[in-house]
Amino acid sequence: MSIPYPRSDKYSHDLPTIYAECSGPGGLQLTEFMAEKMGLRPNARVLDVGIESGYQTCFLAKEYGVYVIGLDPDDDRSDGIPHIEHLMRNARNWDVEDRVIGLKLGVPETYFASNTFDFVHSTTTLEMMRGFFGETMYCQCLSEIYRILRPGGVFGLGEPMHLNVPIPADLAPIYTKGDGAGPEGWAKCFATVDETVEACRAVGFDVIEADNAPDAWHWWDEFSRNDPYCKADPEGEAKVIQQDGGRWLTYGYVIARKPD
Repeated sequence: MSIPYPRSDKYSHDLPTIYAECSGPGGLQLTEFMAEKMGLRPNARVLDVGIESGYQTCFLAKEYGVYVIGLDPDDDRSDGIPHIEHLMRNARNWDVEDRVIGLKLGVPETYFASNTFDFVHSTTTLEMMRGFFGETMYCQCLSEIYRILRPGGVFGLGEPMHLNVPIPADLAPIYTKGDGAGPEGWAKCFATVDETVEACRAVGFDVIEADNAPDAWHWWDEFSRNDPYCKADPEGEAKVIQQDGGRWLTYGYVIARKPD
């Protein structure tokens, strides 16, 4: 049973559009879940790390009245247009151009001054740094986020993770091969909640709350049915997600605070 999401439910009638614009499972429900856990307040300064098309970034600006800088170094894989250009397109459509800025940068080199932001939000992004570049680079990203948060600032991290169980035998050959770009190699990208908590604590964060999201499997199932790339290749990522069925795959979150 899905828990209520009153803000995002105003938009969630069109799941194919939401999943075409959002990154990974959960869509706007994930963003609302994270924002509520983080305690976003109007007019706060927020950094959103890894924005894809910026739909979720604009949701934060619209629904929570925050000022957001969306950070993403990549171009969209479907049309080659920088993600930050899609962000500003969505900002115009959402009427939040005055609250949103896009920068074609990433972590760990953000070039922001220390103690700049009240909140940092990142979902379905940093796990790829672990997968492609290893745990050391992942921790460097966390250290940079810690540096640019002001004392008392809050970091909301949401990521595809795995349960603290062995990979099911029928999925092990898929999850443990490849470079991490898809299910083939997800074992390199995904950690447990406990492992992610330890990484956050190691760079100095106080962890306020951490767990697997209650709707994790619902979000993955919804993603596999509505994401345009899953729909275009039903025998690929969508099939693997359905085959998993929540036995190993989950979606975890960590809410952490930079000490005063």
